[in-house]
Amino acid sequence: MPELPEVETVRRGLQPVMEGARVERVELRRPDLRFPLPERFAERVGGRRVEALSRRAKYLLADLEGDLVLAMHLGMSGSFRIETAGGEAAEPVAGAAFHLARSEDKLHDHVLFHIQRPDGTPARIVFNDPRRFGYMTLFPRAEMADHPHFRALGLEPTGNTLSGADLAPRFRGKAAPLKAALLDQTIIAGLGNIYVCEALWRARLSPRREAGTLVKKDGRPTQRLDTLALHIRETIADAIEAGGSTLRDYRQADGSLGYFQHRFNVYDREGEPCRHESCRGVVQRIVQSGRSTFFCPVCQR
Repeated sequence: MPELPEVETVRRGLQPVMEGARVERVELRRPDLRFPLPERFAERVGGRRVEALSRRAKYLLADLEGDLVLAMHLGMSGSFRIETAGGEAAEPVAGAAFHLARSEDKLHDHVLFHIQRPDGTPARIVFNDPRRFGYMTLFPRAEMADHPHFRALGLEPTGNTLSGADLAPRFRGKAAPLKAALLDQTIIAGLGNIYVCEALWRARLSPRREAGTLVKKDGRPTQRLDTLALHIRETIADAIEAGGSTLRDYRQADGSLGYFQHRFNVYDREGEPCRHESCRGVVQRIVQSGRSTFFCPVCQR
């Protein structure tokens, strides 16, 4: 499943085309994705201008004219394609390290947004999802804080806002393994398996360590918790800059591939030497809560 950096990369690919554009009409080629599409979906979205395109956790959020929010989740295989009036795919991002042409099979093009950009030129934003685990929903902006998909989401791991002080009250007294705590979306929103493994490796913390051990008795964060927060932010920032990890079905909005997977230090490197300087450990793979965890048992404590 795409993680936060992949979703943010898609947002940045769509933003120049969608923001300020008017949705002329919405073409639905099926009535549902993972869930049924909202009632009168095409009618309610059509005719509105896209005022902003943002992200919360792994959701893309289009603020539509009239204080209506269109929330979109990629699921496991969902992606967006930008097409010009002639049906040609948009040009790939200049300097992209890898490129993969999109499939010509239109069978999985489920939702098509026919838009007019601010300069008057038409375009189409096509949502393609072979496995149909993605979904879309609509709600008034004022109701977002209490919406079932958003009310329990935790802190965003981007920018400079995430800190040890933020995590300390959420980790205090927790006996759960650190890996499980970081995957808990009510604590940090948008972190997934890949980048948790990478952040823990950078922080030299064991994924099996109890989360509560990173908090002092008086509730203040330990230095190791401050360091972990820093490395979470840096790991996510590096992945966004690189364009996402490009595992399995993920593609950027223009069809080009991200390449953070080629920078992985620990994920999917079982049996290889640890990349920390002077460490003689070998990367191991264990299973935690049904997910593969990759770590160095020598330097991650």
